[in-house]
Amino acid sequence: MLLPLAWGSLFFPGLFGLCTWGLRRARPAWTYSDCVMISTRLVSSVQAVLATGSGIIIIRSCSNVITDRHWLAREYVWFLIPYMVYDSYAMYLCEWYRAGDQNNRHSLTIFRNFLSKNRLMITHHAVILFVLVPVAQLQQQRTLLYKLNGVLTLTTFFFCRILLFPFMYWSYGRQQGLSLLQVPPKIPFYCNVANAFLIAPQIYWFSLLCKKAARLFSAPSAKKDG
Repeated sequence: MLLPLAWGSLFFPGLFGLCTWGLRRARPAWTYSDCVMISTRLVSSVQAVLATGSGIIIIRSCSNVITDRHWLAREYVWFLIPYMVYDSYAMYLCEWYRAGDQNNRHSLTIFRNFLSKNRLMITHHAVILFVLVPVAQLQQQRTLLYKLNGVLTLTTFFFCRILLFPFMYWSYGRQQGLSLLQVPPKIPFYCNVANAFLIAPQIYWFSLLCKKAARLFSAPSAKKDG
């Protein structure tokens, strides 16, 4: 637990500082603000690659994605905590330098602009730190908070990953004066094929989420019956 937490606390700020220093030397014409903003994006890209790689390792190592557990899934959460804290500060730092370029470097104004422009990302980081991390580490799968999170996950996944496709067809049909069922024959065939390839894994993952939710909500009653 402490080792990945310590590594994350050193790795992400250290990588940010190294990227900023390297960009300053490689691109002396760039302003310090430019170097800071690009370094922030580079570190975020590295985190995305690490998270994706960890996910691939976990999936390939587990034969049952619902019941199997992998040590990397637990340890990476601790490695992720310092990144969320670092990234929140890095976003504020970018806003501070951006305001400085506009000669409007007033702390309270900058902080308000930071909260206004990044409210979704800040909410995302806060939920991971104060909700998902305790749930994942304290094994609170039977708590009301965990179940509510599961319901929200199912709902947002369904609306944002699955209903997105018929919504796109409906939007196009409304623009062209077509009904939803008239849209597929009117658009290029490869568009339908591409959308089918995109939505197929979404439906599969949604079915896995539904199975896990059913198992979660039926487990207490099953224990009582037993």
